[in-house]
Amino acid sequence: MRTEQEMFDLILNIAKADERIRAVYMNGSRVNPNVKKDKYQDFDIVYVVTETAPFLKDKSWILNFGDIAMVQEPDSNDLGWGQSADYSRSYCWLMLFKDGNRIDLHIQIIEAMYEKYLADSLTIPLLDKDNILPTIPSPNDTGYWIKKPTKTQYDSCCNEFWWCLNNVAKGIVRDQLPYAMRMYHETVHAELDKMLEWYIGINTNFTVTTGMWGKYFKEYLPYELYELYTKTYTNFENLWSAIFASCELFRTTASFVGNYFEYEYNQSDDDNMMEYLLKMKNNEL
Repeated sequence: MRTEQEMFDLILNIAKADERIRAVYMNGSRVNPNVKKDKYQDFDIVYVVTETAPFLKDKSWILNFGDIAMVQEPDSNDLGWGQSADYSRSYCWLMLFKDGNRIDLHIQIIEAMYEKYLADSLTIPLLDKDNILPTIPSPNDTGYWIKKPTKTQYDSCCNEFWWCLNNVAKGIVRDQLPYAMRMYHETVHAELDKMLEWYIGINTNFTVTTGMWGKYFKEYLPYELYELYTKTYTNFENLWSAIFASCELFRTTASFVGNYFEYEYNQSDDDNMMEYLLKMKNNEL
């Protein structure tokens, strides 16, 4: 696996040698001073270019970055993703290399850079041939910190969590594995994750980020709560156990968050849905 320094040298040498590339900057986890560094972090790189068309006319230029195992082009319409993308302003390649490194490379014209560069607090300049990159503060993750919930957001989270569990229960008793699993993981569990973020936010004075999809939960949740959280993931055979673990964890953290913000927790929804779930599990309905 190429080292971090080797990757940076490659990224910058390609930019220095190409007159069409006028500046380079980086964002993402490698810029975040609060993230533990490891060799698997992506290189989130932006090339500021004079125009995008030449880079798109012959895309083989990305082979200069190494032996590619797989590439995804989220702005391309070839697979139906980039229908609203404006190729004249920016384009993106997500590249995984056979040595394990990954570069998420954007190209964008100067006008687009002025719109994006200041919007991300996790940004550092790497190269500026024409002094076009605006002055920015040192990178920080304040733009990604957990936000305090409004009462409406809190109430909505609680309602959605408890309500959608009835759909999961029906999916189980009907032996509808795809429906039950997706309803649980994509809807119910998403609300649990939201509540856990607010719980963590309270305990850190809302000065941290939990990363995409809670990837830093283990760092911020108390040991016993994180252990309970691990039990909320399951296969279909043990879905009931995961559901009740989720209910216990949601109840614990939602009550804590509600008390902190003086938002009333709807205990009635909790009690009634638990009664319903138990009856469904025991074939009493």
